[in-house]
Amino acid sequence: MKKRFNPIKDKSSEIIEYLMSSPDIPDDEALRFKLRLSIEEAVENVVRYAYDGGIGWLEAEIRFDQDTLVLTIELRDAGVPFNPLERDEPDVTLSAEDRNIGGLGIFICKKMMDDIKYCYEEGNNVLIMTKKVG
Repeated sequence: MKKRFNPIKDKSSEIIEYLMSSPDIPDDEALRFKLRLSIEEAVENVVRYAYDGGIGWLEAEIRFDQDTLVLTIELRDAGVPFNPLERDEPDVTLSAEDRNIGGLGIFICKKMMDDIKYCYEEGNNVLIMTKKVG
C-alpha cells in the first residue's frame, strides 16, 4: 500500500489513518498501539518540520513480508534534509522541566519498533521503520 499526500498541511490524521487502515496491521491491541504511536510521531515530524508551511508532499507506504512476518513502514519526503537518528537521545532520567526540548518522538519510535533506518537519496528523506508482527 503506497500513497502520496500533497500538500501535507493539516493532513497528519489522514496519513496516519491511511497507514493504520492497512489489512497487514495485526489485530493485537498492544502491537497496534506501538505501531500507531510510532507512525504518529514520524508523520507529525514530517508534517511539522519538513516543509515551510506544510507545502510539500509525503509518500507513505506500508508493506508486509509473509516470509519474515516483518511489517515495514516507509515515509519519503523532499523536505529539508534531516536525519532524526543523529539526534542525541533525551535523558529520560531528568524531569520534563530539566530536559532539552525535542527528540522524544524518535526516542519513542526506537523503543516501539524493531529497527529504524534513515537515508537521504535522490533529494528525498527516507525513514524506514520495521516491526516483526508474528
